[in-house]
Amino acid sequence: MAPRAYWKGTLKLSLVSCPVALYPATTAAEKTRFHMINRETGNRLKQQMVDAETGGIVESDQKGRGYELRKGKYVEIEPEELEAVQIESNHTIDIQSFVPSEEIDQRYLNHPYYIAPEGKDAIDAFAVIRDAMKDQDRVALAKIVLTNREHIIAIEPLGKGLLGTTLRFPYELRDEDPFFDDIKSPKITKDMVELAGHILHTKAAHFDPSKFKDDYETALKALVKRKASGKTIELPEREEKPSNVVSLMDALKQSLKGRGGKKTTSKSHARRATGRRRATRKTQRSTAPHRKAG
Repeated sequence: MAPRAYWKGTLKLSLVSCPVALYPATTAAEKTRFHMINRETGNRLKQQMVDAETGGIVESDQKGRGYELRKGKYVEIEPEELEAVQIESNHTIDIQSFVPSEEIDQRYLNHPYYIAPEGKDAIDAFAVIRDAMKDQDRVALAKIVLTNREHIIAIEPLGKGLLGTTLRFPYELRDEDPFFDDIKSPKITKDMVELAGHILHTKAAHFDPSKFKDDYETALKALVKRKASGKTIELPEREEKPSNVVSLMDALKQSLKGRGGKKTTSKSHARRATGRRRATRKTQRSTAPHRKAG
């Protein structure tokens, strides 16, 4: 069964346009979810809205939207007033500019979507736009209206199609300075940095998401399966965390020793670096008298 499109409209580059469809690139359908139930009856619970002050149940026709001006003081916004300021979608992704991908701060990336041509007549124009973007090695920036909200969407080639990622607006990002300003600049020795570099060298790899394992999700599925089959669940004893304090240098050295099969690589890497430093010092000592004599 073909996936259902989240949005349909037109992708437009100047006078070139083609019908397209957007499909969510991510899903949470496989995640284990729980419902609140009544322990006595086993029935699922239903949530109700309750007045925070009186405790009374609020029926659906009494519910409204309000913006909090100050603590406990709200201004009510009517549905028709919201409709008056909503941006009407023209179902068009109008490309406005092309930027180098490395200039996009990853903090702005929000939700990814697959963009595919809608219908046979759209394939030619779609391929022209896609292949032109491949040649230029740039990311398109465009505006799109989704669920009555305007978004900036970054579009780039992905296989035979396009990947569109909605971007956050600047007001949605927190400034990093308050979080980093108090970080001190300690005096770290060169040896410590080199040891850490050797550890990084032993862990060098390529990005391979197929190796990502959600251990918690696996444990949840196993738990549900055991409970459903009537098996007893044995709760493990909590392990006490070691309280011994190890110096930073000792921790770095122990990390290198614990690399197993890659230990030799890191040691040889360290020996090469040490050898280069010794050779440099030896050369400097041997050339020093000549400089003095000249």
